[in-house]
Amino acid sequence: MVAPIVNRLRHPNETGFGAAMYIFGGFLWLFLGIGLVAELVTKPAEGFTTLSYMAGFVLFTVISSAMYRAHAYGHFVLLGPDQFPHLHRMVEEGAAELGLSPAPKAFLYNSNGLVNAFARRILGGRFIFLTSALVELETDPQVKFVIGHELGHHAAGHLNWVRNLLKLPAHFVPFLAPAYSRGRELTCDRIGAYLSEDRDACRSALQMLACGCRRLNSTMSCDAFEAQESQVPAFTGWLGLIFSHYPRTTQRVIAISEYFQSGYLAAQMPERHRETV
Repeated sequence: MVAPIVNRLRHPNETGFGAAMYIFGGFLWLFLGIGLVAELVTKPAEGFTTLSYMAGFVLFTVISSAMYRAHAYGHFVLLGPDQFPHLHRMVEEGAAELGLSPAPKAFLYNSNGLVNAFARRILGGRFIFLTSALVELETDPQVKFVIGHELGHHAAGHLNWVRNLLKLPAHFVPFLAPAYSRGRELTCDRIGAYLSEDRDACRSALQMLACGCRRLNSTMSCDAFEAQESQVPAFTGWLGLIFSHYPRTTQRVIAISEYFQSGYLAAQMPERHRETV
C-alpha cells in the first residue's frame, strides 16, 4: 500500500511512462503466454524446455538474492540502535513518514571512495545500502536526502516484484524503460527533499555524485553547477539521455531547485514542519 504523500510526490514522468510500461508489458505477456500455450500444444517437448528455462531463471534469482543477503550480513555494517544509532534513527523516522513498516534494513559499507547508494528487495525484505563515501556528507539534511531517496524506491513501489514482473517485457520497447527509470529517480529525489526539507542540502548532496570530493563539495557552487546544463550540446546531450536510466546530475539539481521554488513541496509538508520550510 503506497502512502498518499508518496503518490503526491510522484513525478509526472514516472506516472506517464509507468502507465506505458504496464500497457506494453501486459500486451507482451499476453502475446508470450499465447505463444507458450501454442508451443505446449503443438510441440510439447520444446514447450516444457521453455518452462524449464523459466524455472531455472527463477531459481537462479532466488539463490542469488539469498547469497547477496548473506554477503551483506557478513561483510557490511548493519545500522541499529547500538550501531551508528544516529543514522539508524534517520532511517526509522524517514520510513515512518513514508508509511514503511517495518523500516528497511540499512547497511553501511566500505566503497573505497565510490560515491553511491542503492535500495534492494531481497526475498521479500526491504534493504538500503549506503556507501561510506556518501555518508561522509557534511550535514544531517544532506544525509537525510540520500536516505530519503533510497527509502523512496521502497515507498513508491519501485521494487515490488509483481509490478516489475508485469512491466518486464516492456523493457524491449526502445527508450521506454530508461525514460521510466529517469522518472523514478526524479520521484525519489522529491521524496528525499521532502524528508530533508533543505534545498541547498539536497542540491549539494546530489553534487557529491559529480564532485566526489568531500573536501571540495562544501565550497562547490550549486548555481554554477546548474548553469552547466545550458552548455550541454543539444543533440548529443539528448542522444545520451534517451539511453540513460538516470537524468543528468545537472538536471536533477535543477529539478530540486524548481520544486522548492514552486512551493509545491512546502504544501506537502505536515503542519508541524511548514514554518521551517
